[in-house]
Amino acid sequence: MSTTLEQEPFSHAEFAENPEPRCPCLLLLDNSMSMRGRPIEQLNEGLTLFRDELSADNLASKRVEISVVSFGPVEIQQDFTSVQTLSHLPHLSVAGDTPMGEAIESGLNLLRARKDIYRANGISYYRPWVFMITDGGPTDSWQNAARLVREGEQSKAFSFYAVGVDNANMDVLRQISVKEPLKLKGLQFRELFAWLSASMTSISRSNPGDQVPLKNPATPDGWAVAG
Repeated sequence: MSTTLEQEPFSHAEFAENPEPRCPCLLLLDNSMSMRGRPIEQLNEGLTLFRDELSADNLASKRVEISVVSFGPVEIQQDFTSVQTLSHLPHLSVAGDTPMGEAIESGLNLLRARKDIYRANGISYYRPWVFMITDGGPTDSWQNAARLVREGEQSKAFSFYAVGVDNANMDVLRQISVKEPLKLKGLQFRELFAWLSASMTSISRSNPGDQVPLKNPATPDGWAVAG
């Protein structure tokens, strides 16, 4: 895949202390009632692993920024912040329905605002990743969200990935995601987040415009199968 950087003169304190280019990763995480039990436990363990592995890499900890939006209901659990300044990621509990459309739109608004802050402060950034994990189907209108995803992919504003868990509605995910959605093998959340942290680390070490080879998660020994 390719990564892109954009840039422009800065002032904000956090960027004065850390002027490294940013690699934003937006996590859209389903915490509806159907995730109760082992799925939500494994998801939380995976999140901790994700943070720990990124923190262990000096450059990635400065460049990768994480934001978490949960849905069931939609809630901004963590606004964008560098891993370097992130003491912990939120612990998710299960709640209500699966307002996937609202979650995508809210997350993309959050990402757009963060990119505006980068530009205003002269901070370069790689093409963001939007990574959604769900075990069901949307309980709200999702068509506008799908349109926004298509437009964002087309304009290279971000790369959107969808992962279905257990009984996820893969047909709807195919209509939302331009890239083929992936199906998680069992409850391999730790393996998923280990792959995600390795991917973010690789991208954060790259130069603008580089093709970054990423491990295919859908190989026989990977954590996913093609949707």
